[in-house]
Amino acid sequence: MRTALAVVLLVLASFATAQERALNKEAIVPAPVEAVWQAWTTRDGIVSFFAPDAEIEPRVGGAFHVHMDPLAQPGMKGADEMRFMALQPPSMLSFDWNAPPHLAQVRQQRTFVVVRFKDIDGKSTKVTLHHTGWGDGGEWDQTYAYFDRAWGNVLGNLKKRFESGPVDWTDWMARLRKFHEQPPVAKP
Repeated sequence: MRTALAVVLLVLASFATAQERALNKEAIVPAPVEAVWQAWTTRDGIVSFFAPDAEIEPRVGGAFHVHMDPLAQPGMKGADEMRFMALQPPSMLSFDWNAPPHLAQVRQQRTFVVVRFKDIDGKSTKVTLHHTGWGDGGEWDQTYAYFDRAWGNVLGNLKKRFESGPVDWTDWMARLRKFHEQPPVAKP
């Protein structure tokens, strides 16, 4: 009996360690699946809910550059140099992703995001987001925590975009301009 229990515990422990750490988010968006697909696969769509600027080429290997800070230097704008990995209109897309600029060690590496779109009733779409490819410890854990919050906000903004209109980035851009006008802080 103890041997059988030990084997079961060993199997469960190995299964638990084999599980890939991932973020999974979902939202019901009050829009037809084709409209939600367009929001993720066009520059105007991305600007309507995700970030104030973007470069989007919806093809395998095409640009999926999402610029949270369009005023920053190249490489520091947000999701610089990201690429679509797969597109199956209008049901699935995937792209590589990196950490925000303030997490420089992990930023040089990539994780992977899969977004799925499922028509509910011709007027609503279930959007699921799966983000995987995480390392462990240090900045990896900080990056994971950052995106655990961020993806919920992105999907919330997507839903709001179809409920009450596109995001107005005016205040965000004004804060960025003010930030970029400040002289650099000298390090001690």
